[in-house]
Amino acid sequence: MSTVLQDIRYAFRQFRKSPGFTAIAVASLALAIGANTTIFFFANQMLYVRLGVPHADQLRMLTVTGDKHVAIRSTWGNSSFEGGTFHTSSFSYPVYRQLRQQQQVLQPIVAFKSLSSANITANGVPQAAQAELVSGNFYTQMQVQPELGPPILPSDDAAPGTGAVAILSDAFWHRAFGGSPSVLGKTVTVNMTPVTIIGVNPPQFTGPDGVQTTSPELFLPLSMISVLHPASGSDDVLSPNLWWVQLMARTKSGVSDAQSQAALDVILNAAVRANLFADTDLPKGATIPHLVLENGSRGDTSGLRELIQPLHVLLGLAALVLLLACANIANLMLARASSRQREMSVRMALGAGRWRLLRQVLTESLLLAGMGGAAGLFLGYLGRNLIPWLTSFSWQGGELTVSFDWRVFGFTSALTLFTGVLFGIAPAWRSTHAEVNATLKVGGRTASRQRKAWSGKAIVGFQVALSTLLVMSAVFFLRTLINLNSIDPGFRPQNLLLFDVNPPASRYPPPKDVALQHHLEDAFAALPGVQGVTLSNVPLVAGSMWSSSFLIEGAKEETGGYLGNHRDSADLADVGSQFFSVMSIPILAGRAFTAQDTETSPPVSVINETLARKFFPNANPIGKRFRVSTEGPAASRWLEIIGICADTRYHDMREPPPPLHFDLYRQMPEIDGVTFIIRSSLPPSSLIPSLRRAAQQIDPDLPLTTIRTQQQQIDASMQQERMFASLTAGFGILALALACVGIYGIMAYTVSQRTNEIGIRLALGAARAQIRTMVLREAGWLAAAGVVVGLGVTLALIHLVKSMLYGLKPTDPIPIGSSVLLLLLVAIIAGWIPAQRASKVEPIDALRQD
Repeated sequence: MSTVLQDIRYAFRQFRKSPGFTAIAVASLALAIGANTTIFFFANQMLYVRLGVPHADQLRMLTVTGDKHVAIRSTWGNSSFEGGTFHTSSFSYPVYRQLRQQQQVLQPIVAFKSLSSANITANGVPQAAQAELVSGNFYTQMQVQPELGPPILPSDDAAPGTGAVAILSDAFWHRAFGGSPSVLGKTVTVNMTPVTIIGVNPPQFTGPDGVQTTSPELFLPLSMISVLHPASGSDDVLSPNLWWVQLMARTKSGVSDAQSQAALDVILNAAVRANLFADTDLPKGATIPHLVLENGSRGDTSGLRELIQPLHVLLGLAALVLLLACANIANLMLARASSRQREMSVRMALGAGRWRLLRQVLTESLLLAGMGGAAGLFLGYLGRNLIPWLTSFSWQGGELTVSFDWRVFGFTSALTLFTGVLFGIAPAWRSTHAEVNATLKVGGRTASRQRKAWSGKAIVGFQVALSTLLVMSAVFFLRTLINLNSIDPGFRPQNLLLFDVNPPASRYPPPKDVALQHHLEDAFAALPGVQGVTLSNVPLVAGSMWSSSFLIEGAKEETGGYLGNHRDSADLADVGSQFFSVMSIPILAGRAFTAQDTETSPPVSVINETLARKFFPNANPIGKRFRVSTEGPAASRWLEIIGICADTRYHDMREPPPPLHFDLYRQMPEIDGVTFIIRSSLPPSSLIPSLRRAAQQIDPDLPLTTIRTQQQQIDASMQQERMFASLTAGFGILALALACVGIYGIMAYTVSQRTNEIGIRLALGAARAQIRTMVLREAGWLAAAGVVVGLGVTLALIHLVKSMLYGLKPTDPIPIGSSVLLLLLVAIIAGWIPAQRASKVEPIDALRQD
């Protein structure tokens, strides 16, 4: 132990003798390890942190998969088609009841559903909040005990519309009620329904939806769904056609997941047949979905699938930055090892063993890594919310809170130890394996220095290759963001203000909900500074979509109408009469909606160009009629096409315009929550107060929520691209800086070792410009060799992120050419100072060195 302490003291004395080297090494490591720690903070929260409940590893999420013909008509929640495979975490209520009653392979199943846009009035203040509806056995099975009051019980979830009780989240309790214990028994209104507060959740409990966002403000019995959320035509929440409720259960001891999944899949098959096809045979081509058990320890992670590849890519790029920093420090330490070669030889001549010297050099490396790791952990902690900040907007709510735990500390500690060994092993080996006699001779330093120069150049070439990969990645992602920003959305987003209004069905049942939205539309239009008002139940470029069958009058109708049958389907939106003028969407044929299109006039619709080409390739669609369903009230409701509008982006900016029709909301039997769209040249901050007052004059309990501009909405659709462009640009800048330091260091070292040669050249008549050119040429060839290797590696790996790029090919010449030119320019800049220094050598001074 005494010798270890001696090595540490000696290492610190060496660091004090070389403050510049120490500062560069620690700063490089701090930035590289800090970048890795920042990315891992986010990845840890997304992929590893578990729900704050006892024995979270026992939890299993019940999910459903199927092919493109799966017999599911409608879903409300996370669902996707990937590679022809349908996946959802939602079940219909009748299927849930049958699974709950018949299964014996898991502990009792719990059900839950998130209402992300509930209107809550607490202490007289209306606000938008998130409510979580849970089954009566939820708290018992999740083994969660409220920190205040009793849990929700099965008796609270006995019958639809009963159980008007709520448990608050710890954060909402402190925010709305100051953390007062007297909150128990107080009443809040949720979507205009009075609800009694019976408890407060513990701080660490975020709910079953996952730890990726903050906890919902309220937890209520599932039976309140029929009161808090309006029914949607025939797709009532108790209908077998609407799949909306999410299910979770704990495993039973002795029963494997495979056994449980097989048994539950049999029950699901029978439940689907009994509820959907009790009176008819399974339609031709339709398939029964299958049940899949997934790890539920992190809650519902179905929405995180699209983050897995980006996170792995970010971790890989951050690892390359760390490798680049290690190469840079290894080069610096090789230079120090060369300058200390005589010291090491003297110590070995005096009896020091090679292992003793190896341990000394490794101790210095590990201490450098330790200082860099500590600084990197601090930087990572400061930047832990960088990615959530890049991928969120203030109006979205539910911001992710990234926590610090033992995984982050363990990751950074392991990374620090690894880097210390990685960049220290080569210098340590070099220091202890030189020939003692040769090194002690005056001329012996030439050979060792020449060998070091070649090894140093190889490391610098490796640095340039890594920098090429990082810089090209940054340029590719920056180009993707630029390409997306340059897309014409098909409408004019400037001066558009958006906000949501979600009237509760308890106070505004159909058709009062439609009348309310029309009343609000007129009230907003009368405000000073408002140039136009409209609304839509599906705002454009907001990640929302609504699809249905598109059945043309007189055409042969397809049977089925399931989610996978896209051949005869189209997207749609219910909009206001001024939608096209407010959004500045051109009408190409026919007409737009007018004041003559009212509740009592025949239903009308405007279609886009893509829909016209798909369904009416050789005919004029104006005057043709269609309907959107083969069952329920919509089956007898025919809409006449009155116009064709220009194509617009619908779901996001990446996808081309889909077949889309716009229908007049005033002609609908009912309308759910909508997004109002206000065109005004006034700044939002001056317009919003008057909009709120206008809404409160109609209903004081009706808040305006998720207020944002249309441009902010478009920017939000490019969150991932914005995050990648920002982070990879940072990685690229850091890579350029490290490569610049590496090239400068090796060229400065080369010039110092060739001082006498340069002096002789100058003495024999060489021009100083020739000397500069010689040094710059060497730096250029060194960089070019690294760029060629890096370019080959980049082109070989770019297909791994091809799906994350937009408007680019892996061989696109613009990002490749700009990256190569940038790296060569950096190499010339880095070599300029050593070249200038070499050109100013005085021959007489150089010759005196020997």
